[in-house]
Amino acid sequence: MQHSPNFLKLVDDAKTRVSEVTVDQAREMVGRTPPAVLLDVREDHEWFNGHAEGAQHLGKGILERDLEAMFPDPNTEIVMYCGGGFRSALTCDVAQQMGYRRVHSLVGGYKALVAAGWPIVT
Repeated sequence: MQHSPNFLKLVDDAKTRVSEVTVDQAREMVGRTPPAVLLDVREDHEWFNGHAEGAQHLGKGILERDLEAMFPDPNTEIVMYCGGGFRSALTCDVAQQMGYRRVHSLVGGYKALVAAGWPIVT
């Protein structure tokens, strides 16, 4: 997908403040006790077309509104993913502004999960 220059500037700026993790790191994090939450922040239609097994869904468009209700503890460890790792960087940045301390953006997003053989629900 071709992204606009200003969108990429926003993403690059957010990435200076957020933690990014690889698929292998995410796999380890969700396998811990207690497990990190795998959170799909894509649009509803993307979620319904396929998502990572075990993931929860909270689209970027309503994240600020519903994040606290879904995860009231700001110490909840959350690995967010989108399609390619851009929108999840933005949502991690917002979550940090809301007081969440343990949020991570998945490098490569859903595409990386699929490529790595993560189980996918369709």
